[in-house]
Amino acid sequence: MRTAFLIIVLLHGLIHFIGFVKGFGISEVKELTLPVSRPAGVLWMLAALLIISYGILQFADWEYAWLTGFIAVVLSQTLIIIFRKDAIIGTLPNIIILSVLIVSFGNYSFQRMIQSETYAFLSQVRTSDERIITENDIQELPPPVKNWIRHSGAVGKPFITSGRIIQQAEMKIKPGQKKWINATALQYTSIEPSGFIWTVDAGMNPLLHFNGRDKYIDGKAEMLIKLNSLFTVVNEHGEKLNEATLQRYLGEMVWLPSLALSRHISWEQLADTAAIALISHKGTTAAGTFYFNPEGDFIRFSALRYMGNDPDAQRLEWILDVDEYNTFGGISVPSKMRVTWKLPEGDWTWLKLEIKDIKYNV
Repeated sequence: MRTAFLIIVLLHGLIHFIGFVKGFGISEVKELTLPVSRPAGVLWMLAALLIISYGILQFADWEYAWLTGFIAVVLSQTLIIIFRKDAIIGTLPNIIILSVLIVSFGNYSFQRMIQSETYAFLSQVRTSDERIITENDIQELPPPVKNWIRHSGAVGKPFITSGRIIQQAEMKIKPGQKKWINATALQYTSIEPSGFIWTVDAGMNPLLHFNGRDKYIDGKAEMLIKLNSLFTVVNEHGEKLNEATLQRYLGEMVWLPSLALSRHISWEQLADTAAIALISHKGTTAAGTFYFNPEGDFIRFSALRYMGNDPDAQRLEWILDVDEYNTFGGISVPSKMRVTWKLPEGDWTWLKLEIKDIKYNV
């Protein structure tokens, strides 16, 4: 699709050189019946160069390619209107290019919003003071949680204050959906202050994709989803979303074991290999159960979580199961997971998640 679009743009740009050729009398151009002055010929050449430049910059994913494209289309369409008797057919490729430009601008605006929110979030993160996690730090934790933290390799390592987590995912938007949607995501998580910001780009087909942003900052959760970065399809916030998002934050401590020591979290042992965590933050309380194998690996997180943010939304069991582990920064963490809702009509596994990289204390 990208290559086909590039070819359309380059051919459209090259055709504009015909006006330059006729304007300067370089060769006879029978296709143009209207006279073309030298100044007009210069404008045709400029339009050609701008369109070709846009095509190359767009293919190279330059952030501001859309700006070059808008200037090119305005100039091209102005010339086409002036010489419409000979050039009106050029309107069609301009419409195609303009459609892509609108989406590109929407994506640029969305990414700028994400960057602004991320910078503001990270500016509040308290950086590490080179504190090292010791046995004394984990002494009051339930035995299965202590065993997990030791087994992860966190003891003897610097206290984790934040993480930058790169994810690759397959998603299903609704129960019964057959086809998985491929997605890439980036998450920044902070332990103090408690919060995260997560952005995802998911392609539904070559023409449609959606951008999403979930965040939990200062005790408030927000969920935003835009189709092709332009059309808002989800924009949610509220008490139920605050609780559900705080539960997600709680479960994701398995990527940042230092979170188990947070002053906002209390623990209760449930069994030899299970413990319940209760987190209270900014007026919201949430809980979840962590399960481990005898060796100390985390294997499952379970919580009664609101499914949706509607007034009639109910808490349903939400389960995260681990398939594989990997080591990042010397810490062993779950790297492949499945997330499932336990629905009355049956299980709905809606997310397969793979952690590609984690950078600690960003």
